[in-house]
Amino acid sequence: MRVEGHILGCALAMAMGVMPCRAAETETAGGLKVHGIFASNMVIQRDKPIKVWGWARPGESVSVQLGREKADATAGAGKGRWEVTFPARQASAEPQALVVVAGAAQVALTNIVIGDVWVMTGQSNMAFPLEKILDSDMEAAQADLPLLRLFSIDPNEQGEPQDDIPAGKIATQGWAVSTPETARDFSAIGYVFASRLQRALGIPIGVIKSARGGASIEAIVPSHKFDAHPLAKRYADGIRKKVAEFDAEETSLTIWSNQLARAKGKKLPEDQWPKKPVKGDNLTSWNIPGRSAGDMGSVHHGMFGVFKGYNIKGVLFHQGFNNALFSNSRPKFYRVLMKLMVEGWREDFNDPELPVGVIEFCAGGVAQNEENFEAESFAAGPYIREAQRLGLADAGDPKHTAFIPGYDIQIPGLHPGKKREHGERAARWALARIYQCKGMGWDTAALVSAQPEGDEMILTFDTRVEPDNKDRILRGFSIAGEDGKLYMAHARHRTVRDSGGRLKTDQTILHVWSPLVAKPVAVRYAWATSPMGNLKALGHPAFPCPSFRTDAWDLPANEEDFSVSALPDYRKLQAEAAERCEFRHAEEAKRAVEILERVKTLGQPK
Repeated sequence: MRVEGHILGCALAMAMGVMPCRAAETETAGGLKVHGIFASNMVIQRDKPIKVWGWARPGESVSVQLGREKADATAGAGKGRWEVTFPARQASAEPQALVVVAGAAQVALTNIVIGDVWVMTGQSNMAFPLEKILDSDMEAAQADLPLLRLFSIDPNEQGEPQDDIPAGKIATQGWAVSTPETARDFSAIGYVFASRLQRALGIPIGVIKSARGGASIEAIVPSHKFDAHPLAKRYADGIRKKVAEFDAEETSLTIWSNQLARAKGKKLPEDQWPKKPVKGDNLTSWNIPGRSAGDMGSVHHGMFGVFKGYNIKGVLFHQGFNNALFSNSRPKFYRVLMKLMVEGWREDFNDPELPVGVIEFCAGGVAQNEENFEAESFAAGPYIREAQRLGLADAGDPKHTAFIPGYDIQIPGLHPGKKREHGERAARWALARIYQCKGMGWDTAALVSAQPEGDEMILTFDTRVEPDNKDRILRGFSIAGEDGKLYMAHARHRTVRDSGGRLKTDQTILHVWSPLVAKPVAVRYAWATSPMGNLKALGHPAFPCPSFRTDAWDLPANEEDFSVSALPDYRKLQAEAAERCEFRHAEEAKRAVEILERVKTLGQPK
């Protein structure tokens, strides 16, 4: 079917009197060019107006034909930009040709289909390729999907908004039809998500990977949105100041001097010393204010907003590690940026209800357990997860957005190999809520109330919560008194009697307690970078209860000051958490001895 479709598209193009281009050949010697997002094998978004644009000689007449429809435009002044719009179309797997003619110059693209287009953005765990995940061989073996098309943008962060994608930055050389070979190098989460949608819906699905390794959320938010909030504007003004004061030559020489000093310190031979830079040839985008993947708008400028005229169905976002580093962690700021990011994307694509799914960042690193519980509880990661969830909620559109927990998908490392689960959970949400597929389940649980009752905290949820493996022990809770010292806690479901006097369990209400906390005031759940926590909404493996806290004890960072010096001594605070862990172990050991002594005295004569 894939080969037949391509042949049919080529035949149609040749019948129009033009030779079809290969995917990456979208520019002619005559100066005619289509935007880099347009290529053979592409998926055009259904049910929305179809815009096609590019460049030609200023004033030149441009004729565009999509299938059997034609539209004309005139290249404008300056760069010679032209644009046409075709009426919206329904989904169709019938191959179409797109032919653009300006004077003697022609561009012909083939095997074009109409369906839904989703964008995958974030940082390296979204870009992480299918071939490196667990069970990649099984996924790749099923990737022969002619109606699934892949488009991948390589890192292209920029200091200013760009109007096109450089050909050298399109990793797939245009749009690639999904095969076991092409899918291996594509975003694992993106492939899994899109392949499930394509099979379930039976329509063409296009997926665009626009993820940058090491990117902070600041780089993915449209730069103009930073002036919409006082905290974001304060940050943006600081970046603008750095850009204005930047001296490329001085920075280049400073980097070289530091590298040279390290080489000499290691007593390397002179032929291994770094060469003195020529016109800043040792600089990368990371060294340039405004272009760094940690600076405002840089990834959006060159990798996301750059194709904003190309209508899409929705966006999946998976990011967080960079913002969860203590040196870069400002959760309140992150929450602000999450809302601005969603608003900015919807403005980019002129869709106030653009679906957005946020997959919380991966649970890599050291896994929390009973031995290290308190020590691992002190981390920036859970605060960033909370900021992701709350910032998305601030967008005020629960019908078209979803926060998709993933802390329970645990495997050590910065790039955990479990990615299929994230993609499948996102696909569940999209199929159930966006596409309204009958029989497809998607749910979550929210904390309704938390009230102290004696030496316990009583938690009430809006749906039943329980482990998915029928484990009778509820894990992942910590509890604190007024002193704010959190200790690992026990938890159980409430037991009640029904009208007939029979005992039953109410799985919407939990009792949480600890022998070390006599008067509890706060509870946290799944509060670590790679946390314990086995609560699932309805007991379903794919519906984890989001991590939460009932307190307002934030990270002690001054979020009004964006300098590193504004951050506290986190090492000291981590050491204090480790001390609480040791204290709990000591108390548990003491209690075990006391119990053993009581057991020994049982049955002895008084």
